[in-house]
Amino acid sequence: MSQTLSDRPAADAASNEKVFVTLTVADQLCGVPALNVRDILSEQILTRIPMAPREIAGSLNLRGRIVTAVDLRRRLNLPDAPPGTPRMSVVAEQGGELYALLVDQVSEVISLPASAFERNPPTLPPPWSEYSAGIFRLQNRLLVVLDTARLLALAPAS
Repeated sequence: MSQTLSDRPAADAASNEKVFVTLTVADQLCGVPALNVRDILSEQILTRIPMAPREIAGSLNLRGRIVTAVDLRRRLNLPDAPPGTPRMSVVAEQGGELYALLVDQVSEVISLPASAFERNPPTLPPPWSEYSAGIFRLQNRLLVVLDTARLLALAPAS
């Protein structure tokens, strides 16, 4: 299953809203800016890349392009997903290359008021705060906004 997000909603400058693709990593609700997302993929066959860093899960073929898959659980220093757990991929572009962010689940596209955006709270664990652009407090959950550029830098964030 592949879904192209070319018809995704764009943030309306007049309404000052931010649009996110929401996803889950180890039961934490996260969001990535919808404009950074190229595709959403269901479980894919990954080819292991010898001598790659631990967070690189491998590569996959997306319509003839080789895409590096980054395991967000490993990137965020979280336990691996239980064996046999299906994973999804959020495909983003960085520096002209495509990367697949392996996540536990992709939920929906949501629009949130820019005025509700907050800086990272001091209680956000360090691995999360390194790769988070900030948060939104929703009715019953915290949405951590992931910074895809920092996640895909493939070197420790500074």
